[in-house]
Amino acid sequence: MKIYQIDAFTKEPFNGNSAGVTFGNGITDDIKRKIAKEMNLAETAFLSKSDKADFRLQWFTPSIEVELCGHATIASLHFLKEHSLIKNGETITFDTKSGILKCKMENDRYFMQIPLYKMQKYSGERDSILSALGISENILAKEIPWVLLENTNMYVCIKSLNELKNVSPNFKELKKISERNNKIGGFALFTTETIEKDNFTHCRYFVPYWGIDEDPVTGSVNGPLLPVLKYLGLITDEQMYNGLTFEQGDFMERSGRVTAKFFPQENELYISGDAVTVIKGEIIF
Repeated sequence: MKIYQIDAFTKEPFNGNSAGVTFGNGITDDIKRKIAKEMNLAETAFLSKSDKADFRLQWFTPSIEVELCGHATIASLHFLKEHSLIKNGETITFDTKSGILKCKMENDRYFMQIPLYKMQKYSGERDSILSALGISENILAKEIPWVLLENTNMYVCIKSLNELKNVSPNFKELKKISERNNKIGGFALFTTETIEKDNFTHCRYFVPYWGIDEDPVTGSVNGPLLPVLKYLGLITDEQMYNGLTFEQGDFMERSGRVTAKFFPQENELYISGDAVTVIKGEIIF
């Protein structure tokens, strides 16, 4: 079986977020999990035949199958391009645990549909979360509430880039919070102060509950961040429709950029990014 390691949300090798990608026809989910464990990346994606879409797409961490993974989907599109199975201007569909997702390639850039999640302001166990994150109230952006999505990701606005950089969580405590409250799975901290002036936010994402202390660049977090910003009154409808670019991974030396855009007529949210192959190999078993 051919398997690639692909860096997503970047044009530069050794940046962005790495994913394994391979074809998964004829192998069991248990074997897929073992392959993902062998690859030892945040996620490994498996493409196989589907009666409902162009491909079935599954994402496995080294321990479990997950419902959605942005960077491994972008990597999968690049993998299909490398195998001449998708062309510029072409739209394809993936049958996933999150439903049928539309994706496409335009000008060698990859686009992925992201589900729209319900959201609400959160004011629960703030003290224990702040303690686990290793931060205090005075580094939070004033008067901007926390937002919790139905997919269990929580968004917390930090007032400056430097203070976001210096956040050093207690991952064991964060995991305990998620274990006792299954409505909170991941912690996305963001600021509207950025490294590059044309970008809108810089984000860090902590998700020890799913075995990843900090993820370098997360499409499934940066995509929903766009409607979160609108919900918080930080952006306009026009900015949503034109699209915004978000930063992540720079403090991990894995710089990545994710663009998110909302299409109101279709009521669809998309992320887009680049990708580059860094390893091509074979799995033999």
